[in-house]
Amino acid sequence: MKLLLPDSLPLAPDLPDGVDAVVYDAAAPVPAEHRDAEALVVWGSSGADLAAASDQMPNLRWVQTLAAGPDSVLRAGFPGDVVITSGSGLHDATVTEHALALTLALLRRLPDAAAAQAEHRWAPELGGIQPLRPHGRVTTLIGSRVLIWGFGNIGQTLAPLLRQLGAHVRGVARSAGQRAGFDVVAEEDLAAELERTDVLVMILPATDATARALGAERLAALPAHAYVINVGRGTTVDEDALAAALTAGEIAGAALDVTAVEPLPADSPLWDTPNLLITPHAAGGRPVGADELIAHNVRALLEGAPLRNVVAR
Repeated sequence: MKLLLPDSLPLAPDLPDGVDAVVYDAAAPVPAEHRDAEALVVWGSSGADLAAASDQMPNLRWVQTLAAGPDSVLRAGFPGDVVITSGSGLHDATVTEHALALTLALLRRLPDAAAAQAEHRWAPELGGIQPLRPHGRVTTLIGSRVLIWGFGNIGQTLAPLLRQLGAHVRGVARSAGQRAGFDVVAEEDLAAELERTDVLVMILPATDATARALGAERLAALPAHAYVINVGRGTTVDEDALAAALTAGEIAGAALDVTAVEPLPADSPLWDTPNLLITPHAAGGRPVGADELIAHNVRALLEGAPLRNVVAR
């Protein structure tokens, strides 16, 4: 079996005998001489190159994307008999790290401190003797209410860290219950939950159902002191509504690691929106454990066993 591995990160999976691993340029179409491959690992390929692969690789049996969200691979239109597996689990630690960093940056007013530093100004309003819970502002995770919308692997990795720092954490999913020791509320009850939320962390995938899931109505349900952090997909936030809410002071601040259009255009009004912190899709980007996942799924494919992270279509 021929397996194509992208050159966009160093990979060295432990593969069974008989598997011919070939490294290809992830920034270019799959070369003609390798379009006979039966397995393709994807990391960093463009949508156009993925679509070309779906049309030009007749022997393909399996596509492994190393991204947590398989949306770009699904859009490529691979035939229904091609098994698609995601990189779910490979980004739990790094996205958790970034989500926590963005949350603390907003709560501890690091953008304000950076602006004061640029002015060579020692900012007494940011340091010295401060109340733990000033009226109308959230400045600590201690005792705060954090809501994680999208309570999958990443959410369940982030939640215990927030709890250890003193936050009261709840998740949001399609159905209510308990997951990983945390209360989870159903999306149908989201409006009432937003009213008592200090920090909303969004880790939603990009689907038709989640498009602009955080819109004007749900933003209006948040308290004026609330913060919004999005480390999921940019299409899940109505960016115009978010900018309007921030400009009007209807929420205290937001941090976006993802935007609906990436790279974010230089003329986007988001760049100049007040109290908005933007990072360039930096939360993931470093799949941890990719070799082990690829090796497991190669063996499973050859043995006719279940593959990990199969994406339903």
